[in-house]
Amino acid sequence: MRLQLTDNGPELFCRRPRRWLTAGVLLICLGTHTMTFAQKTNQIDEKNAISKEGSFSTPRDTKKEVDVNFLFNYYDQDGNHSAVTGGQGTEELKDRAMKIVVNVPLDSVSTLNFGTHLNVYTSASTDRIDSNVSSASRRDLRNQFDVGYTREIQAGKQQYGLNFGGSSESDYISIYGGGRWSKNFNNDNSQIGLNFQAFFDTWLLIFPEELRNPQATAFIETNRRKSFNLSVTLAQVLHKKLQAAVFGDVVYQTGLLSTPFHRVYFNVGDSLRIEKLPSRRFKFPLGVRINYFSTDHLIFRFYYRFYHDDFGIHAHTLSLETPLKVNSFFSIYPFYRYHRQTASKYFKPFKAHSLQQTYYTSDFDLSDFDSHKVGLGLHFAPVWGIGRFKLFSKTKVTRFKSIDLRYAWYSRSDGLSASVISGGFAFSSK
Repeated sequence: MRLQLTDNGPELFCRRPRRWLTAGVLLICLGTHTMTFAQKTNQIDEKNAISKEGSFSTPRDTKKEVDVNFLFNYYDQDGNHSAVTGGQGTEELKDRAMKIVVNVPLDSVSTLNFGTHLNVYTSASTDRIDSNVSSASRRDLRNQFDVGYTREIQAGKQQYGLNFGGSSESDYISIYGGGRWSKNFNNDNSQIGLNFQAFFDTWLLIFPEELRNPQATAFIETNRRKSFNLSVTLAQVLHKKLQAAVFGDVVYQTGLLSTPFHRVYFNVGDSLRIEKLPSRRFKFPLGVRINYFSTDHLIFRFYYRFYHDDFGIHAHTLSLETPLKVNSFFSIYPFYRYHRQTASKYFKPFKAHSLQQTYYTSDFDLSDFDSHKVGLGLHFAPVWGIGRFKLFSKTKVTRFKSIDLRYAWYSRSDGLSASVISGGFAFSSK
Protein backbone atom coordinates (compact mmCIF):
# COMPACT_ATOMS: atom_id res chain seq x y z
CA MET A 1 0.00 0.00 0.00
CA ARG A 2 2.93 2.28 -0.52
CA LEU A 3 2.64 5.25 -2.84
CA GLN A 4 4.76 4.79 -5.94
CA LEU A 5 5.13 7.40 -8.64
CA THR A 6 7.14 6.05 -11.55
CA ASP A 7 8.36 7.02 -14.97
CA ASN A 8 6.85 4.03 -16.71
CA GLY A 9 3.29 3.87 -15.43
CA PRO A 10 0.51 6.35 -14.89
CA GLU A 11 0.35 6.55 -11.12
CA LEU A 12 0.30 2.91 -10.19
CA PHE A 13 0.62 1.78 -6.62
CA CYS A 14 1.29 -1.53 -4.96
CA ARG A 15 -0.08 -2.65 -1.64
CA ARG A 16 3.36 -3.36 -0.25
CA PRO A 17 6.64 -1.61 -1.00
CA ARG A 18 7.91 -3.63 -3.92
CA ARG A 19 8.68 -3.05 -7.60
CA TRP A 20 6.14 -5.12 -9.51
CA LEU A 21 3.85 -2.92 -11.53
CA THR A 22 6.55 -1.34 -13.70
CA ALA A 23 9.96 -2.08 -15.06
CA GLY A 24 12.79 0.32 -14.59
CA VAL A 25 11.70 1.44 -11.12
CA LEU A 26 15.08 2.03 -9.58
CA LEU A 27 14.08 5.54 -8.54
CA ILE A 28 10.89 5.05 -6.57
CA CYS A 29 9.97 7.93 -4.36
CA LEU A 30 7.25 10.53 -3.99
CA GLY A 31 7.85 12.85 -6.93
CA THR A 32 9.94 11.00 -9.46
CA HIS A 33 10.13 13.85 -11.94
CA THR A 34 10.97 16.64 -9.51
CA MET A 35 14.60 15.82 -8.76
CA THR A 36 14.38 13.38 -5.90
CA PHE A 37 17.49 12.95 -3.81
CA ALA A 38 18.22 9.63 -5.49
CA GLN A 39 18.16 11.36 -8.87
CA LYS A 40 20.54 14.04 -7.68
CA THR A 41 23.09 11.46 -6.62
CA ASN A 42 22.63 8.90 -9.37
CA GLN A 43 23.72 10.37 -12.67
CA ILE A 44 23.09 7.22 -14.69
CA ASP A 45 19.54 8.33 -15.50
CA GLU A 46 19.65 9.85 -18.98
CA LYS A 47 16.40 11.69 -18.38
CA ASN A 48 18.30 14.00 -16.01
CA ALA A 49 21.33 14.47 -18.28
CA ILE A 50 20.70 18.20 -18.86
CA SER A 51 23.40 20.17 -17.06
CA LYS A 52 23.44 23.76 -15.86
CA GLU A 53 26.55 24.53 -17.90
CA GLY A 54 24.60 24.62 -21.16
CA SER A 55 25.93 21.33 -22.52
CA PHE A 56 25.72 17.65 -21.71
CA SER A 57 29.39 17.01 -21.06
CA THR A 58 30.48 15.99 -17.57
CA PRO A 59 33.40 17.90 -16.02
CA ARG A 60 36.28 15.44 -15.98
CA ASP A 61 37.54 16.27 -12.50
CA THR A 62 34.22 15.40 -10.82
CA LYS A 63 35.08 11.69 -11.05
CA LYS A 64 38.23 11.92 -8.95
CA GLU A 65 36.39 11.95 -5.63
CA VAL A 66 34.72 9.12 -3.80
CA ASP A 67 31.14 10.25 -3.20
CA VAL A 68 28.95 8.88 -0.39
CA ASN A 69 25.31 9.87 -0.10
CA PHE A 70 22.96 9.07 2.78
CA LEU A 71 19.27 9.34 1.91
CA PHE A 72 16.26 8.83 4.14
CA ASN A 73 12.51 9.45 4.20
CA TYR A 74 9.46 8.97 6.37
CA TYR A 75 6.21 8.26 4.52
CA ASP A 76 2.68 8.37 5.96
CA GLN A 77 -0.43 7.38 3.98
CA ASP A 78 -4.14 6.96 4.65
CA GLY A 79 -7.25 6.18 2.62
CA ASN A 80 -10.35 4.00 2.58
CA HIS A 81 -10.16 1.87 -0.59
CA SER A 82 -7.85 -1.00 0.25
CA ALA A 83 -7.53 -3.61 -2.50
CA VAL A 84 -6.73 -6.23 0.15
CA THR A 85 -10.32 -5.99 1.38
CA GLY A 86 -11.97 -5.61 -2.03
CA GLY A 87 -11.84 -1.86 -2.59
CA GLN A 88 -12.97 -0.70 0.82
CA GLY A 89 -11.23 -0.43 4.18
CA THR A 90 -8.18 1.30 5.58
CA GLU A 91 -5.10 2.06 3.49
CA GLU A 92 -3.08 3.32 6.43
CA LEU A 93 0.65 2.83 6.03
CA LYS A 94 3.83 4.18 7.61
CA ASP A 95 7.17 3.57 5.97
CA ARG A 96 10.70 4.42 7.09
CA ALA A 97 13.42 4.14 4.47
CA MET A 98 17.16 4.69 4.28
CA LYS A 99 19.49 4.43 1.30
CA ILE A 100 23.26 4.68 0.97
CA VAL A 101 24.87 5.33 -2.42
CA VAL A 102 28.65 5.14 -2.93
CA ASN A 103 30.42 6.20 -6.15
CA VAL A 104 34.05 5.07 -6.42
CA PRO A 105 36.25 6.30 -9.33
CA LEU A 106 38.43 3.50 -10.67
CA ASP A 107 40.36 5.90 -12.91
CA SER A 108 39.72 9.13 -14.80
CA VAL A 109 37.07 7.55 -17.07
CA SER A 110 35.37 4.77 -15.12
CA THR A 111 33.29 4.64 -11.94
CA LEU A 112 31.93 1.87 -9.77
CA ASN A 113 28.82 2.59 -7.70
CA PHE A 114 27.11 0.69 -4.91
CA GLY A 115 23.74 1.17 -3.27
CA THR A 116 21.81 -0.38 -0.44
CA HIS A 117 18.22 0.43 0.47
CA LEU A 118 16.22 -0.58 3.56
CA ASN A 119 12.48 -0.13 4.17
CA VAL A 120 10.68 -0.86 7.43
CA TYR A 121 6.93 -0.38 7.20
CA THR A 122 3.66 -0.94 9.01
CA SER A 123 0.58 -1.60 6.88
CA ALA A 124 -2.96 -1.81 8.24
CA SER A 125 -4.41 -3.11 4.97
CA THR A 126 -2.11 -6.11 4.56
CA ASP A 127 -2.95 -7.01 8.15
CA ARG A 128 -6.41 -7.87 6.78
CA ILE A 129 -5.10 -10.78 4.70
CA ASP A 130 -6.33 -13.00 7.52
CA SER A 131 -8.24 -12.53 10.78
CA ASN A 132 -5.12 -12.59 12.91
CA VAL A 133 -5.00 -8.84 13.51
CA SER A 134 -1.50 -7.52 14.25
CA SER A 135 -0.13 -10.59 12.51
CA ALA A 136 3.22 -10.81 10.73
CA SER A 137 1.65 -9.34 7.60
CA ARG A 138 1.21 -6.00 9.36
CA ARG A 139 4.95 -5.34 9.60
CA ASP A 140 7.62 -6.13 7.08
CA LEU A 141 11.15 -5.38 6.02
CA ARG A 142 12.34 -4.80 2.47
CA ASN A 143 15.98 -4.64 1.51
CA GLN A 144 17.65 -3.88 -1.80
CA PHE A 145 21.16 -3.70 -3.19
CA ASP A 146 22.60 -2.30 -6.43
CA VAL A 147 25.98 -2.34 -8.11
CA GLY A 148 26.85 -0.48 -11.29
CA TYR A 149 29.74 0.35 -13.58
CA THR A 150 30.07 3.43 -15.80
CA ARG A 151 32.79 4.20 -18.34
CA GLU A 152 33.42 7.16 -20.62
CA ILE A 153 35.02 6.81 -24.04
CA GLN A 154 36.10 9.26 -26.73
CA ALA A 155 37.07 11.93 -24.21
CA GLY A 156 33.67 11.87 -22.58
CA LYS A 157 31.68 12.00 -25.82
CA GLN A 158 30.20 8.57 -25.13
CA GLN A 159 29.29 6.79 -21.95
CA TYR A 160 28.09 3.28 -21.25
CA GLY A 161 27.22 1.45 -18.08
CA LEU A 162 25.92 -1.76 -16.56
CA ASN A 163 23.96 -2.31 -13.37
CA PHE A 164 22.76 -5.32 -11.39
CA GLY A 165 20.84 -5.72 -8.17
CA GLY A 166 18.19 -7.47 -6.17
CA SER A 167 15.60 -6.93 -3.48
CA SER A 168 13.58 -9.11 -1.13
CA GLU A 169 10.62 -8.99 1.19
CA SER A 170 8.81 -11.60 3.25
CA ASP A 171 6.84 -12.91 0.24
CA TYR A 172 8.95 -12.12 -2.81
CA ILE A 173 12.43 -11.86 -4.24
CA SER A 174 13.54 -9.84 -7.27
CA ILE A 175 16.73 -9.67 -9.28
CA TYR A 176 17.39 -7.20 -12.07
CA GLY A 177 20.02 -5.93 -14.44
CA GLY A 178 20.48 -3.63 -17.36
CA GLY A 179 22.69 -1.50 -19.52
CA ARG A 180 22.77 2.04 -20.83
CA TRP A 181 24.56 4.04 -23.47
CA SER A 182 24.67 7.74 -24.30
CA LYS A 183 26.48 9.86 -26.86
CA ASN A 184 27.10 13.61 -27.01
CA PHE A 185 27.38 15.35 -30.35
CA ASN A 186 26.91 18.79 -31.92
CA ASN A 187 29.63 20.28 -29.68
CA ASP A 188 28.04 18.64 -26.62
CA ASN A 189 24.80 20.49 -27.24
CA SER A 190 22.93 17.29 -28.13
CA GLN A 191 22.71 13.90 -26.49
CA ILE A 192 21.04 10.61 -27.33
CA GLY A 193 20.64 7.86 -24.75
CA LEU A 194 19.42 4.26 -24.59
CA ASN A 195 18.59 2.38 -21.41
CA PHE A 196 17.44 -1.22 -21.00
CA GLN A 197 16.29 -2.89 -17.76
CA ALA A 198 15.06 -6.41 -17.02
CA PHE A 199 13.41 -7.59 -13.78
CA PHE A 200 12.80 -11.18 -12.69
CA ASP A 201 10.48 -11.53 -9.71
CA THR A 202 9.35 -14.59 -7.74
CA TRP A 203 6.36 -14.57 -5.37
CA LEU A 204 5.79 -16.59 -2.24
CA LEU A 205 2.06 -16.96 -2.84
CA ILE A 206 -0.07 -15.73 0.08
CA PHE A 207 -3.86 -15.75 -0.31
CA PRO A 208 -6.71 -14.35 1.82
CA GLU A 209 -7.58 -16.90 4.47
CA GLU A 210 -11.08 -17.65 3.11
CA LEU A 211 -9.68 -18.32 -0.39
CA ARG A 212 -6.89 -20.74 0.48
CA ASN A 213 -8.22 -23.68 -1.50
CA PRO A 214 -7.37 -25.18 -4.93
CA GLN A 215 -10.66 -24.09 -6.48
CA ALA A 216 -10.11 -20.41 -5.67
CA THR A 217 -6.49 -20.34 -6.80
CA ALA A 218 -6.61 -22.70 -9.79
CA PHE A 219 -6.12 -19.93 -12.38
CA ILE A 220 -2.70 -18.97 -10.96
CA GLU A 221 -0.29 -20.95 -13.12
CA THR A 222 2.98 -19.33 -12.07
CA ASN A 223 4.54 -17.43 -9.19
CA ARG A 224 6.96 -15.57 -11.44
CA ARG A 225 6.92 -12.26 -13.30
CA LYS A 226 9.26 -10.78 -15.89
CA SER A 227 9.47 -7.10 -16.83
CA PHE A 228 11.47 -5.52 -19.65
CA ASN A 229 11.91 -1.81 -20.27
CA LEU A 230 13.57 0.00 -23.19
CA SER A 231 13.98 3.79 -22.94
CA VAL A 232 15.14 6.23 -25.61
CA THR A 233 16.07 9.83 -24.76
CA LEU A 234 17.04 12.76 -26.97
CA ALA A 235 18.21 15.95 -25.24
CA GLN A 236 19.07 19.26 -26.89
CA VAL A 237 20.42 22.66 -25.84
CA LEU A 238 18.13 25.03 -27.73
CA HIS A 239 19.51 28.26 -26.30
CA LYS A 240 21.91 29.26 -23.55
CA LYS A 241 18.82 29.61 -21.33
CA LEU A 242 16.67 26.82 -22.77
CA GLN A 243 17.24 23.05 -22.76
CA ALA A 244 14.82 20.25 -23.62
CA ALA A 245 14.63 16.48 -23.67
CA VAL A 246 12.08 14.07 -25.14
CA PHE A 247 11.89 10.43 -24.13
CA GLY A 248 9.83 7.36 -24.77
CA ASP A 249 9.60 3.91 -23.21
CA VAL A 250 8.30 0.51 -24.20
CA VAL A 251 7.54 -1.75 -21.24
CA TYR A 252 6.56 -5.40 -21.51
CA GLN A 253 5.50 -7.58 -18.56
CA THR A 254 4.57 -11.24 -18.42
CA GLY A 255 3.71 -13.70 -15.67
CA LEU A 256 1.70 -13.13 -12.48
CA LEU A 257 0.62 -9.47 -12.79
CA SER A 258 -2.20 -9.61 -10.25
CA THR A 259 -1.65 -9.59 -6.48
CA PRO A 260 -2.54 -12.92 -4.79
CA PHE A 261 -3.92 -11.34 -1.60
CA HIS A 262 -6.21 -8.78 -3.28
CA ARG A 263 -9.90 -9.65 -2.84
CA VAL A 264 -12.69 -8.88 -5.33
CA TYR A 265 -16.37 -8.91 -4.25
CA PHE A 266 -19.05 -9.45 -6.90
CA ASN A 267 -22.61 -8.17 -7.36
CA VAL A 268 -24.20 -11.54 -6.55
CA GLY A 269 -24.68 -12.28 -2.85
CA ASP A 270 -21.39 -12.70 -1.01
CA SER A 271 -19.43 -13.93 -4.03
CA LEU A 272 -15.70 -13.45 -3.53
CA ARG A 273 -12.61 -14.21 -5.63
CA ILE A 274 -8.92 -13.36 -5.84
CA GLU A 275 -7.96 -10.50 -8.14
CA LYS A 276 -7.36 -11.73 -11.69
CA LEU A 277 -5.56 -9.77 -14.41
CA PRO A 278 -4.07 -10.76 -17.78
CA SER A 279 -0.65 -12.39 -17.78
CA ARG A 280 0.78 -9.88 -20.29
CA ARG A 281 0.93 -6.12 -20.37
CA PHE A 282 2.42 -3.43 -22.61
CA LYS A 283 3.02 0.17 -21.48
CA PHE A 284 3.93 3.18 -23.62
CA PRO A 285 4.99 6.36 -21.80
CA LEU A 286 6.08 9.38 -23.85
CA GLY A 287 7.29 12.63 -22.30
CA VAL A 288 9.12 15.92 -22.61
CA ARG A 289 11.17 17.90 -20.14
CA ILE A 290 12.05 21.60 -20.53
CA ASN A 291 14.48 23.60 -18.39
CA TYR A 292 14.46 27.38 -18.69
CA PHE A 293 17.18 29.33 -16.89
CA SER A 294 15.36 32.62 -16.39
CA THR A 295 18.15 34.27 -14.38
CA ASP A 296 21.26 33.17 -12.53
CA HIS A 297 19.02 32.62 -9.52
CA LEU A 298 15.78 31.17 -10.94
CA ILE A 299 15.13 28.07 -13.04
CA PHE A 300 11.84 26.71 -14.38
CA ARG A 301 11.68 22.94 -14.83
CA PHE A 302 8.61 21.78 -16.74
CA TYR A 303 7.63 18.17 -17.37
CA TYR A 304 4.80 16.49 -19.28
CA ARG A 305 4.13 12.79 -19.87
CA PHE A 306 1.45 10.91 -21.76
CA TYR A 307 0.86 7.26 -20.83
CA HIS A 308 -1.07 4.42 -22.47
CA ASP A 309 -1.26 0.69 -21.76
CA ASP A 310 -3.28 -2.28 -22.98
CA PHE A 311 -5.14 -2.49 -19.67
CA GLY A 312 -7.08 0.51 -21.00
CA ILE A 313 -5.43 3.23 -18.92
CA HIS A 314 -4.63 6.63 -20.41
CA ALA A 315 -2.90 9.24 -18.30
CA HIS A 316 -1.51 12.76 -18.42
CA THR A 317 1.03 14.13 -15.96
CA LEU A 318 2.18 17.74 -15.63
CA SER A 319 4.75 19.05 -13.18
CA LEU A 320 6.61 22.29 -12.51
CA GLU A 321 9.59 22.88 -10.26
CA THR A 322 11.13 26.33 -9.75
CA PRO A 323 14.53 26.17 -8.01
CA LEU A 324 15.43 29.57 -6.55
CA LYS A 325 19.06 30.21 -5.66
CA VAL A 326 18.98 32.48 -2.61
CA ASN A 327 22.76 32.85 -2.51
CA SER A 328 25.86 30.94 -3.61
CA PHE A 329 25.22 28.00 -1.26
CA PHE A 330 21.51 27.92 -0.44
CA SER A 331 18.52 27.27 -2.71
CA ILE A 332 14.84 26.40 -2.33
CA TYR A 333 12.68 24.58 -4.86
CA PRO A 334 8.88 24.58 -4.62
CA PHE A 335 7.18 22.05 -6.88
CA TYR A 336 3.72 21.01 -8.04
CA ARG A 337 2.49 17.93 -9.90
CA TYR A 338 -0.90 17.15 -11.44
CA HIS A 339 -1.93 13.71 -12.67
CA ARG A 340 -5.08 12.54 -14.43
CA GLN A 341 -5.84 8.97 -15.51
CA THR A 342 -8.73 6.91 -16.84
CA ALA A 343 -9.73 3.59 -15.29
CA SER A 344 -8.54 0.21 -16.45
CA LYS A 345 -11.17 -1.81 -18.32
CA TYR A 346 -10.75 -4.48 -15.63
CA PHE A 347 -11.55 -2.19 -12.68
CA LYS A 348 -14.82 -1.89 -10.79
CA PRO A 349 -15.39 -0.86 -7.16
CA PHE A 350 -16.68 -3.00 -4.30
CA LYS A 351 -19.46 -5.42 -5.35
CA ALA A 352 -19.74 -3.98 -8.87
CA HIS A 353 -18.13 -6.82 -10.86
CA SER A 354 -20.15 -9.48 -12.67
CA LEU A 355 -19.32 -13.17 -12.23
CA GLN A 356 -19.18 -13.50 -16.02
CA GLN A 357 -16.12 -11.24 -16.33
CA THR A 358 -12.83 -12.87 -17.31
CA TYR A 359 -10.59 -10.35 -15.52
CA TYR A 360 -11.40 -8.24 -12.47
CA THR A 361 -9.81 -5.97 -9.89
CA SER A 362 -11.06 -3.53 -7.25
CA ASP A 363 -7.68 -1.89 -6.83
CA PHE A 364 -8.36 1.88 -6.91
CA ASP A 365 -4.82 2.46 -8.18
CA LEU A 366 -6.25 1.27 -11.51
CA SER A 367 -9.35 3.45 -11.21
CA ASP A 368 -10.29 6.79 -12.75
CA PHE A 369 -8.87 9.63 -10.63
CA ASP A 370 -6.86 12.82 -10.56
CA SER A 371 -4.23 13.80 -8.03
CA HIS A 372 -2.23 16.76 -6.81
CA LYS A 373 1.18 16.88 -5.21
CA VAL A 374 2.79 20.00 -3.79
CA GLY A 375 5.92 20.49 -1.77
CA LEU A 376 9.09 22.36 -0.97
CA GLY A 377 12.74 21.39 -0.97
CA LEU A 378 15.85 23.00 0.54
CA HIS A 379 19.43 22.55 -0.69
CA PHE A 380 22.42 23.74 1.33
CA ALA A 381 25.85 23.29 -0.32
CA PRO A 382 28.67 25.78 0.41
CA VAL A 383 31.38 25.89 -2.25
CA TRP A 384 34.04 24.53 0.11
CA GLY A 385 31.65 22.23 1.90
CA ILE A 386 29.97 22.32 5.29
CA GLY A 387 32.92 20.78 7.09
CA ARG A 388 36.14 18.81 6.62
CA PHE A 389 37.62 16.04 8.71
CA LYS A 390 39.97 13.04 8.53
CA LEU A 391 38.01 9.87 9.14
CA PHE A 392 39.89 6.78 7.96
CA SER A 393 43.25 8.20 6.93
CA LYS A 394 45.70 10.84 8.10
CA THR A 395 46.25 11.98 4.52
CA LYS A 396 42.77 11.77 2.97
CA VAL A 397 40.28 14.50 3.83
CA THR A 398 36.55 13.79 3.91
CA ARG A 399 34.34 16.73 2.96
CA PHE A 400 30.76 17.15 4.17
CA LYS A 401 29.38 18.58 0.93
CA SER A 402 25.65 19.26 1.23
CA ILE A 403 22.35 18.83 3.03
CA ASP A 404 18.95 18.38 1.38
CA LEU A 405 15.52 18.48 3.00
CA ARG A 406 12.19 18.00 1.26
CA TYR A 407 8.51 17.81 2.18
CA ALA A 408 5.68 16.75 -0.14
CA TRP A 409 1.94 16.41 0.36
CA TYR A 410 -0.19 14.27 -1.95
CA SER A 411 -3.95 14.12 -2.41
CA ARG A 412 -6.01 11.89 -4.70
CA SER A 413 -9.66 12.32 -5.71
CA ASP A 414 -10.66 8.93 -4.27
CA GLY A 415 -9.67 10.07 -0.77
CA LEU A 416 -6.13 8.75 -0.59
CA SER A 417 -3.68 11.21 0.96
CA ALA A 418 -0.03 11.01 1.89
CA SER A 419 2.89 13.06 3.11
CA VAL A 420 6.61 12.37 3.00
CA ILE A 421 9.62 14.00 4.62
CA SER A 422 12.94 13.27 2.91
CA GLY A 423 16.52 14.18 3.59
CA GLY A 424 19.99 13.64 2.24
CA PHE A 425 23.61 14.16 3.24
CA ALA A 426 26.47 14.10 0.72
CA PHE A 427 30.15 13.45 1.47
CA SER A 428 33.26 13.14 -0.69
CA SER A 429 36.83 12.07 -0.12
CA LYS A 430 40.03 12.44 -2.14
